Order: sequence, then C-alpha cells, then structure tokens
Amino acid sequence: MFKRNTLAAIALSLTALLQGCAHTNPEDAAKQSLVATQHVLAPTGSLRVAMYQGSPTSYVAGKDGDDPRGVGYDVGQAFAQKLGVPFEPKVFPSNAEALQAVANGDADFTFTNATEERAQTMDFSPTVLDVEKSALVVKNSRLKKLDDLKRRGLRIGVSKGSSTSEELKPLYPKARLVPVPTLAQAVEMLRKRRIDAFATNDAILYELSDKLPGSRVLPDHWGMEHFAIGVPKGREAGQDFVKDFVQASVANGTVQKAVERANLRGTVSPQ
Repeated sequence: MFKRNTLAAIALSLTALLQGCAHTNPEDAAKQSLVATQHVLAPTGSLRVAMYQGSPTSYVAGKDGDDPRGVGYDVGQAFAQKLGVPFEPKVFPSNAEALQAVANGDADFTFTNATEERAQTMDFSPTVLDVEKSALVVKNSRLKKLDDLKRRGLRIGVSKGSSTSEELKPLYPKARLVPVPTLAQAVEMLRKRRIDAFATNDAILYELSDKLPGSRVLPDHWGMEHFAIGVPKGREAGQDFVKDFVQASVANGTVQKAVERANLRGTVSPQ
C-alpha cells in the first residue's frame, strides 16, 4: 500500500514538473506532464487493473486460447496505452476483493458501479455506461415478473459485498437475501434450487443465463448501475487525465467496441 507521505511526495513532484513545463517548449512540456501523471496514476510503473471473474463488465476468461473479454479489461488496456505504461491485469474471484485492492492502493484502476459507499474509498470518473438491474430465474420457475419477488419467503441470491443487498431490502422486504461469494457459485445455487432467483445487473445475468439453459432474466428493471473508472484516493492530480480519457473513449467508440466484444447486454445511455 502506498502511504500518505508517498502520495504527497508524488503530488509535490507533479507540481514541480508542471511548473517546470512553463520554461520548456510545448512538446517537452507535454512529455513532462505525462511522466508526472504516470507517477500519480501508476506509481509502480505499470497500471494494475483490478477485475473479477465472470462479469462481462469486468473480466471473462477466454476459451480455447482466446483472449479474455470484458469492458473493464479492454478499457483498462486502452487506459494503460494512453497513459504510456504497461497493462497489469489483477483478476480476483469476487468484486469485493477487486474493490478492496483499489481501496488499499494495491491496484490502480477498476471499472465498477460508482456507488456512494464506494466513493468513500476511491474516486470515480464521470459515468461511462449504465446497466439495468433485474433478476435471473431458472427454467419452469413460477416467478414471471419482478413483482413476483414480493412473495414471502423467497430466497434471492446477491453477490457478497455488493450494493444489491441494501437496495433490495426495501423493495422486497418479505424475501430472504442470500449472500453468494462468486458468480460461479450463483450458477450452481440456481441450478440446485438453493436460491429462487439471483439479482444483479443485467450484464451479469445474461452471462449467467447462457450457462443455465432455459433460464430467464425477468423483464423490466428494479434499479440501475452507473459504471465508471475508479482510482485510489489521494490521486486527485491525475483526475483531469481520467476525465479526458473517458470523454474521448466514449466519443471515439473505444467503450462501444469493448461493450460489443464483451457481449455485454442490458446497457442504456448514461442518465
């Protein structure tokens, strides 16, 4: 973990470098500014991108030698290229572990739902894309619409450490929310009828549905996730670079290409 004094030293170095830029030609000034930004956003020399297994918004392992896919994976690569540093993927079993790595300063970048709670431990870019939230049920389930989740005693699986649990409590107070450590376990719990439904964003639900023949994502949505780039606290000096990257990546099609390659479904235009 990078301590506060280390980050303070980096910030001072950035200030000094930027001041020095005033006495150099524009090309040299741009190079010095980029080097300073590299020290802030990738202090180990590479961009450590935190992702988790199984979600097309983050990371899905390739099959038969294919490259991994995922919006977080592709956008992380593009960000590292723009920053001019090596891309270092750090793939975790769960989203909670990936987020903790960023909060601890053990990773430099993640692509995740920008909630108020998470904003306490990392800083976010403007919204990159929005994804609707619903629930997945197995074939022949008696649950046909989201209102059916209001029945007493239903077991609704949620990702352990996610924001979904707190969001669902007031919407479906009669249900029993079951924390599930990984997405692979969610598939098995649905298959074995240990939960009646699994709730999260539609991008994940459609990915899981592909593994459960006959399963259905319930129509409509009960919430929305606002995906953004997250970086550790204390790196404010790099925020302009992050914002400029997001704006350019949305405009030039980088994000859309990542969405298409990840086969990400359930997205809507940012609100």
